[in-house]
Amino acid sequence: MTPTLRTERLLLEPYVPEDEEDFVALFQDTRVSQWMGDGPASEAADRALFGRIFTNVYARDLFDVWAVRRDGLLVGHAEIKPTDVVGGHEIIYALAPTAWGSGLGTELAEAIVAHGFDSLGLTTVHATVAAPNESSLMLLDRIGFEHVRDIEEDDGSTTRVLTRRRTATTDKSPSAR
Repeated sequence: MTPTLRTERLLLEPYVPEDEEDFVALFQDTRVSQWMGDGPASEAADRALFGRIFTNVYARDLFDVWAVRRDGLLVGHAEIKPTDVVGGHEIIYALAPTAWGSGLGTELAEAIVAHGFDSLGLTTVHATVAAPNESSLMLLDRIGFEHVRDIEEDDGSTTRVLTRRRTATTDKSPSAR
């Protein structure tokens, strides 16, 4: 079961059905969705994705997926899940543009990584980032991720694979309750 995590300014908790409209609005914002998965999707596809979080991911306890809240408002989405692309666990995070530029992305990514190391017992955590997504690449570099390889996508674009290894000094800041 997806645990609740807290950081200084964020609450990461499992989605509830009432989050659907905010989830769809986040994923329909092309400033966000251009960097997620295969890019922007239809509203119907985003609603179906939200439904699958409950019927598939939570129901089968496949991996951890969070609604990211600040001051009670949904401001983002986060996941940590095993993927074949990286041969391990990958972190995924997105914040609404209103939350950009205030360090919340760093806080969010650090919380997911700490959960992977501390709660899941992982020794490495990965991220895949579209090469043009310089903000995310810089954020991940700042928190200790290293570029390990590139994936050439079918459409000719490049996805960067980054890895962070657990060290003896890995921060254990967010707490699960």
